[in-house]
Amino acid sequence: MSENPNKRKYPQTTVILAMTADGKIADRIKTPAKFGSNADQAHLEAQIALVDGVMFGASTLRAYGSSLPITNPHLLWQRQERIKSLQPVHLVVSASGNLNPQERFFQQPIPRWLLTTETGAVFWQDKQRFERVLIGKLLNEYNSFDWQEILPQFKQLGIEKLAVLGGGELVASLLSLDLIDELWLTVCPIIFGGKNAPTPVEGIGFLQSQGKKLQLLEVKQIDQEIFLHYKLLRSKE
Repeated sequence: MSENPNKRKYPQTTVILAMTADGKIADRIKTPAKFGSNADQAHLEAQIALVDGVMFGASTLRAYGSSLPITNPHLLWQRQERIKSLQPVHLVVSASGNLNPQERFFQQPIPRWLLTTETGAVFWQDKQRFERVLIGKLLNEYNSFDWQEILPQFKQLGIEKLAVLGGGELVASLLSLDLIDELWLTVCPIIFGGKNAPTPVEGIGFLQSQGKKLQLLEVKQIDQEIFLHYKLLRSKE
């Protein structure tokens, strides 16, 4: 039996990432990933158009300097038809709050939120760069937030559907608590290799007995790329 969305404590959370054929999301020096095609870009924009919030880590913002607003007129029209704001909230996760206010991200026509700590929030008290600054508690030395406390706050603030765009540490922290519902992975026809090249799920990793099981919901090929849509299986499923 599927879960009643009205009784959920947490937003419906989907990870959306492009990766190389060998499972890397960037090269060994963490160059901003630009190996996805125009079809992958269109896919990402279409998925963003379905959600209320887009979340990504500070390292992802530093790498790209910007986020991805919806520009497709049809997607914008669809959001209007669903009585949604034209752009979802773009939410940066940064324990330190150490972000460059000159990044292009801060000039983009999108609503911006910041999730940080009490210490990280100090830097943004007198600035108008973020519409909302949320304070979270860290769980461990890896700067992992207490997502079981934070995600219900997101839902109370109107984020029913949440997209996570990286990086691997953020994905790992959510996955470790079984707080990810689905994944969209685009497999691109390129190989980077390298033990230091980041992957979709970083952190300390899971033992084989703890591995997160998936159910394949959809697979499609567009030119040379494969788009994989998975559901995360809970232990009770």
